[in-house]
Amino acid sequence: MMQKIGVIGAGTMGIGLSQSLAQAGLDVVLVDIADHILAHSKKEIQKNIRFSTLFKKDPSLESVKTVLGRITFTTDYHLLSDIDFLVENVTEKYETKRALYKMIDPICSPECVFAINTSCISITKLAAETKRPDRVIGMHFMNPITMKQTIEAIRGFHTSDETIENAKAFLARFDKNMILVNDLPGFVSNRISHLFMNEAAFVVQDQVAEPKDVDDIFKQCFNHAMGPLETADLIGLDTVVDSLDVLYESYQDPKYRVCPLLRKMVEAGLHGRKSGHGFYDYSNELS
Repeated sequence: MMQKIGVIGAGTMGIGLSQSLAQAGLDVVLVDIADHILAHSKKEIQKNIRFSTLFKKDPSLESVKTVLGRITFTTDYHLLSDIDFLVENVTEKYETKRALYKMIDPICSPECVFAINTSCISITKLAAETKRPDRVIGMHFMNPITMKQTIEAIRGFHTSDETIENAKAFLARFDKNMILVNDLPGFVSNRISHLFMNEAAFVVQDQVAEPKDVDDIFKQCFNHAMGPLETADLIGLDTVVDSLDVLYESYQDPKYRVCPLLRKMVEAGLHGRKSGHGFYDYSNELS
């Protein structure tokens, strides 16, 4: 029975995943390249747990100290040597992920499953960089992880049935399930959703409408929970651009060409919620 989980990348996704796993009673090794990133992730998890207890007066909820006690915050990849399952959440760039898997493949147990949390990059291509391609699966978690019960899972060319069952068992440990799809860049969710976000940016660039009006049309006319530009801000505009670049390179289809306004905003440091400003102003949330 799996008990110790490795999480690589202490950004937004790594924070949500580590919190969910620890609250489910699992031990977590959260790895990132810098101590200040890990310190920030610890602070965010503390804040998230305290915030949730304000709305859930459930006596069974564990204390912040208990939950954090299950998480090891570290820059040492060798602490992944005895984990049962790994979820990787590093930046959406193939070369960065490729270098990571070359490094951790000999560190982790041969039985350990590698789950690639990616929105666009080929699972088969990354699995080929390991000596365990049958034990590699894609797991596209949606943000915020703590509130989403279903993920998009991706079967690579060599992904075994056993690995798929292990992935289902892993997700069940913290009350999540998956929809399994096949491996082509972008899969289902981002191959479609990023067209929405990119075209919404073009609409703003062409001065057809303001961001709020674009999002309100999708929320009020189509009953979407969030509009495409709000979604882009939540994901991170830098991540959206990286994903669109992967899709364009993979398919050589001009429909995935990044909106110049979107790229310009990223170059200016306007990355959405995490930077305090994107299509909307979130500076009050960071204060």
